[in-house]
Formats: sequence, structure tokens, C-alpha cells
Amino acid sequence: MKAPVKIGVLGAKRGQDMMRFCMSCGDAVLTAICDFSPRLEDMKKEYEEKGVAFYKEFDEFLEQANMDAVVLANYANDHVPFAIKCLKAGKHVISEVLPIETLKEAVELIEAVESSDKIYAYAENYCFMPAPLEMRRLYREGKIGRFEYGEGEYMHNCEPDWAPLTLANPMHWRNRMYSTYYCTHSIGPLLSITGERPVSVSGFEVPFNDRMRRMGALAGPIGMEIITLESGALLKSIHGVGPSENSIWYSVYGSEGRLESAREDAENGAVDTIYVNLTQNKKKDLTSYQPAYSGEEAGKNSNHNGADHLVMQHFVKKILGDETAMVIDVYRALDMFLPGFFAYRSILEGGKPMAIPDFRDPAVREQYRNDTACTNPLKAGNMLLPVSPGGDPEIPDSVYAILREKLEHKD
Repeated sequence: MKAPVKIGVLGAKRGQDMMRFCMSCGDAVLTAICDFSPRLEDMKKEYEEKGVAFYKEFDEFLEQANMDAVVLANYANDHVPFAIKCLKAGKHVISEVLPIETLKEAVELIEAVESSDKIYAYAENYCFMPAPLEMRRLYREGKIGRFEYGEGEYMHNCEPDWAPLTLANPMHWRNRMYSTYYCTHSIGPLLSITGERPVSVSGFEVPFNDRMRRMGALAGPIGMEIITLESGALLKSIHGVGPSENSIWYSVYGSEGRLESAREDAENGAVDTIYVNLTQNKKKDLTSYQPAYSGEEAGKNSNHNGADHLVMQHFVKKILGDETAMVIDVYRALDMFLPGFFAYRSILEGGKPMAIPDFRDPAVREQYRNDTACTNPLKAGNMLLPVSPGGDPEIPDSVYAILREKLEHKD
């Protein structure tokens, strides 16, 4: 295929970063936007004079729009049906977080990818942030020897923004997601660095608190996964939407040293800064620096520390035949997600270790072909799981009334 790659975007809110990429990258062009909300009218004001087509119905978007690839930036628990439709229609797909909601969807998605000659990419942008990306490079150059242990942390106090995020709807997916569902921001970079596959997990969560009640969310505020990799090395992943403060942080230990991003948020550079401590350095001097941005200059100031631009840049390069492009395929996407999925099964069993299946194996997939277990009543059927291990907490209607009032008065 020759540039530019023609790209359509589903989801006019989260998808705006991908739209900006298309407007700044010579190898891609934005041709269509689909959204099911009034936000589409705002996009018309911004892009209508730039030759972009607009759609309120996804099937019309898929059938009529002139595009080679589709960005799925719709609700996080609803990517699979659209991904499968796109692949069957001969479109490349890049899916925002998260890849699936049920194991049945995992089987269907993998089989759609395998039966297609198109690219599926998972847009886990935290893998592309400066420090994790530099850790990956240094580790794979052998700087810290054999991998032994790593930690990933994505703590995000979402309370200030929860009303617009959920539209004050008790049944919104964010209000019904379990504590370890939104896990790939913390797990993904660690697996990207090491290249290993997770084989088992134990899950834990912080008990339901007043913050989550005020938000109208049913899950524990913080989830944790203790993961064993195929080599026997360990990972600790911790993440949540209900901590009191924010933190994004990664640390990896090898047989010959340690790599770490900065602590204490942006004041110390956060994921823009890396600390390197190598055993062979007998003086034990701690080296720190800010890695050079590896993407196009136009993407340096894009959201998520430039990572949003990098994700799209590598996706487009892959479509254009660049085999060195860093793309997270469907199998690696599931490697990043399944530890959180099975961690919640572990939590429901009191922290019991759970094996993580390898969906690369068709025989393994067959065991989960009809597994719809999740916390979403619209998909789970008779396999509905509670959102909290002790049973879903009761949240009075008055909580959602307060959130709706916040929405009405939001500028």
C-alpha cells in the first residue's frame, strides 16, 4: 500500500487525538468520523471543510466511507463487535483500551484476526511513553541482564471527572467495571519491556470506600495483580480509579541492575524521566535522563507524553509494510488484559492463584468459546458476576441525582 493511509475514526471524544495525528502526518489522512452522540456536530465544525465525511450509523460508515483503516475509540467494553465487522470488511483495525470484555469475545476476535489479512493493533499507549519505551530498549540490549521482577502502577483519582465520564448513569460500563478490569496501563508496559507471557495470577483489591460511593461506582477503588511469567519472574501491577492521589510509575529489576521511571508525578518528570542503576557500575552512581522522543516532531506534544502520536505512527508504518514498526498484536493485547480478568476471578475465590490461558492455542480457546462471564448484564446472560466480591453495594438514587446536577452545571 502507498501513503497516505486513509483512516476513519469511531468515537469523536477519545478519537480526537487520532484525528489530530492524521492531520499532522503525511503518511495518513482522516477521511471519516462516526459518532453516536451530538458530539458529531462539533466535529463537523472542525473538519467538514477538510474533506471529512460524517456518519451517525456505524454500518453506513463502514460501507460508504473511503478508508483503509479504522480507529476504535468507542466505549472500552464494546470494541470487539466493531473490530470484527471492520476486519470482515477488509479494514485494518487499531483498538483503544480495552481489547475485550468476555472470553467468548476473545475467541471471536482472535479468529476474526486470523481469518483476515489485515492488521489488528492494540493502542496501549502507556507502552509508548518515554520511560517504558526506553526501559524496553535498554532491557532488550541486555543492560540489566535476566529479568527477575517488575512493578507497574496506574493510580488515577477519577472522582473530579466521574460525572461527565459516566453521564451519571448507574449502568454505565465504568460504574459496573470490576476493580482489576482497567489493567493494561499498568501491566502492558511491563510485558512490552520483557516480551514474556503471563502464566498465572493472584488478585487482590482495596475494599469499597466512600469515594467510590460518591462516584456511583460499585467496585473496589484499587485492584492488584501478582503475576508469574513463563520464566518464573514476577510482576506486581496496581491500578484503580478510586485512590486519593494519582501516580504512573514503572520499575524493572534484572540480574544486573534496575530501571525505573520517576516517582511523585510530573514534578520529577514522571514517565518522561528514567533512572538507570547498573550492577556493573561499581560506584553505584544513579544515572537519570529524559529519553529523546522517538516519533515525529509533530507528535512530541501530543497527549499522554507524545504516546498517542507514536501509537498511530507505528500502526500506519505497519500498514505501509515497515516490519520494524512496534505494534501490539491481538495475542499480546490479551496477554496484557487476561491477568486482570483472571485476577478478579482470583479475588472472588479469596486470592486463589489462577492459571492464565494462552489463546494462541485453538484447543485452549475452545474451552472458552461460550464463556460470557463478566459484570455487564447485557453480555453475561446467566454468567453475570458481581462487581464487588461481597455483593454489589447499594448506592442510593440521590448519589446519581447529585452527579446529574454536576453535569448540568458543568461549563
